[in-house]
Amino acid sequence: MTPLVDSHCHLDRLDLTAFDGDLSKAIAAAKELGVMHMLCVCVEMENFDAVIRIAEQFKEVHASVGKHPDEHEGIEPTVEMLVEKARHPKVVAIGETGLDYYRDHNKALQMQRFAVHIQAAKQTAKPLIIHTRQAREDTIAMLKSEQSGPGVFHCFTEDYEMAKQGLDLGFYISFSGILTFKNAESLKDVAKRIPLDRILVETDAPYLTPIPYRGKANQPGYTRYVAQYLAELKGLTYDEVARATTQNFTNLFKVEVS
Repeated sequence: MTPLVDSHCHLDRLDLTAFDGDLSKAIAAAKELGVMHMLCVCVEMENFDAVIRIAEQFKEVHASVGKHPDEHEGIEPTVEMLVEKARHPKVVAIGETGLDYYRDHNKALQMQRFAVHIQAAKQTAKPLIIHTRQAREDTIAMLKSEQSGPGVFHCFTEDYEMAKQGLDLGFYISFSGILTFKNAESLKDVAKRIPLDRILVETDAPYLTPIPYRGKANQPGYTRYVAQYLAELKGLTYDEVARATTQNFTNLFKVEVS
């Protein structure tokens, strides 16, 4: 079975009810579906220790460090703080960071925080994990002005023009279970147009469960259904998509997957 990677999930937040409360069983279930590696993404500084403990416990897991643009409470990261935590050998990325004007209209704070993450990524030479929603112009403008890259636009839901600008800046585009939703026609068109050598797949688990499990708790193993759907859209085999997206993950995050 060609190994697949869940390039973005939150293992510290999984609903483990179906796994007797045991994260190791969730990871074993993912591996049975061919998902052999996972990137556990940090969204708040207070939870970094929990994220890194998971990465230390499982050889199949790496981690990131960052604070999500929608998080309002708690520790505000500095460049120095992010750089220090990124020294851990299991940390392979900075983020999740970016701009989200859908729920939060405090643009000044978001842009300041985004700039901090960009500087940390540049100092550590680690890729950025970008969350962007209804903030196309400002996201691209900041990445250009800071001469930032490489990285990934995770859980991409924007238009092809933004995807193209991201590709031009050296970023990858990652698709989640949203791609499988019936009302995601415009996103399906974007996925068809993005070169396979610049695509990642993810679950964003425990959120955004793909069809055929929509309505249930998401889990890393369901990356397989995102990859299968992407293969159908692009007229490729599942193995072709799995092989390419896994290689893309290795190229971006410098993590070997077996």
